[in-house]
Amino acid sequence: MSDLPCRTEQDRSGASKGPGAAPISVGVTFFVQAVLFASWTAHIPGVEATLGLSDGTLGTALLGLPIGSVTAMVLCGWLLPRLGSPWLIRISIVGYAVAGIGVGLADSPVVLFVALYFWGLMQGMVDVAMNTQAVTVEKAVGRPIMSRLHGMWSVGGFAGGLIGSGAVGLGIGLTAQLAVLGVLAVVAVEVLSRHLIGDTSAPRSRADRASRRSRWSAVIALLGAVAFASMLCEGAAADWSAAYLRNELGTSAATAGLGYASFALAMVAMRLSGTGLQRRFRPTALLPVLAMVFACGMGAALILRQPVVALLGFACMGLGLGLVVPSAFSAAGRVAADANPGPSIAAVAALGWCGFVSGPPLIGHLADLVGLDAALWVLPCLAVILALVARFGRAFAEPAPSQ
Repeated sequence: MSDLPCRTEQDRSGASKGPGAAPISVGVTFFVQAVLFASWTAHIPGVEATLGLSDGTLGTALLGLPIGSVTAMVLCGWLLPRLGSPWLIRISIVGYAVAGIGVGLADSPVVLFVALYFWGLMQGMVDVAMNTQAVTVEKAVGRPIMSRLHGMWSVGGFAGGLIGSGAVGLGIGLTAQLAVLGVLAVVAVEVLSRHLIGDTSAPRSRADRASRRSRWSAVIALLGAVAFASMLCEGAAADWSAAYLRNELGTSAATAGLGYASFALAMVAMRLSGTGLQRRFRPTALLPVLAMVFACGMGAALILRQPVVALLGFACMGLGLGLVVPSAFSAAGRVAADANPGPSIAAVAALGWCGFVSGPPLIGHLADLVGLDAALWVLPCLAVILALVARFGRAFAEPAPSQ
């Protein structure tokens, strides 16, 4: 590792070269990061049973993952200007794979919490590093690609869920599963990492000063608030869509499971196809329209209280939110200007993760007071706020796209 500083400078100086295979490399990183994370979710009931945990104890242990991720996003604000996203991707993907094995080996709730904390720490580092690299590559190719990369993450999450379910069905343990997937992820990312490009060619002192200014600017705070609101809605859809369909609308368990599926599939479709829309329309025009699709669709679902309309409402939510977080990361990269975009992206990502973690319990506590049907009105209301902020705020301002 003695040549790390030298290679870091080379990475930075490489920012002027063409993107080459960098979009493919960073896309694979998005995909494998999601596969590893999603593949563990099917094992959660088995871990709970094996360790003899109550639901409350399991919930406390599971907090280790998001706490670790938020910690990493704060830490990355310091690391990225010094290492650069190519090196941080190479290092953190190895840590992510190794830490995952520790989760499978946990034999008590305390050890599980600690293992999940370190796994979340490495996951968060990969997350910020790959989004920083995505901004760099997006600038290099001169066209929006962030939504497509986040679509790859969603596809990876779907694939990971299938892998985890299949492993549980075949009796393959969590440790073995994460060890195999971790090795494959490391090999894929390390082989392709040679195509990654440097984040900035600015001198260290000037880049650090610009990074500090951009990280704490009003625009970054606004982008963080947008990410917070968007991911709060995502977390609520993940945790409460089935409960709403099952308990409020009286659907079967199978139909209730389609609520999040419709949301997720619509989000994937928007992220994979949204590049064309982003080329034609400014974010200040596109994002408000999509947010109002979300608001109107979910509003109609909550008013009409029909299962089919509710499924369409959750699909509208996926369409409306699909481009929000990718656009927020791209905007954070523009704010950073010639500085390393990592600190700005880390700040936005940390606030977004806070929204994802806090959304489900906030909806749950509100539902205890007013009922789930009324509590879910928070979601279309947030969509209207997102539309107004995207349209009239300065967060997404950019030059008109070329025709």
